[in-house]
Amino acid sequence: QVQLVESGGGSSQPGGSLNLSCVVTGTTVRPTVFGWYRQAPGQQRERVAGIGSAGHWYYHDSVKDRFTMSRDENKNSLSLTMDNLKSEDTAVYFCNAAIFDGRLTRVHWGQGTQVTVSS
Repeated sequence: QVQLVESGGGSSQPGGSLNLSCVVTGTTVRPTVFGWYRQAPGQQRERVAGIGSAGHWYYHDSVKDRFTMSRDENKNSLSLTMDNLKSEDTAVYFCNAAIFDGRLTRVHWGQGTQVTVSS
């Protein structure tokens, strides 16, 4: 059974840093699409950063120059380093991946990790 296991997150003061990690378990197939979404209370889930099927790396305008993704293909994982955090970054962050299972490409979600930025 394919799962996305998230770790990291937590609380930070504005201007601080946090890291998120997402590891794909249950398969060695690498995701064709891999990334991070977030959902703040009362708001829709939005894409924060990701790698598209054509290999294009994407960052939401609000996190450019502050958030950095890194992919470890050997570990089948994706990390997100979040620097210079702002209160508006407070949200539950979800890892997202599209993985081919031999017949279909299925979309998977991590369990969600809370990130809270507050003074």
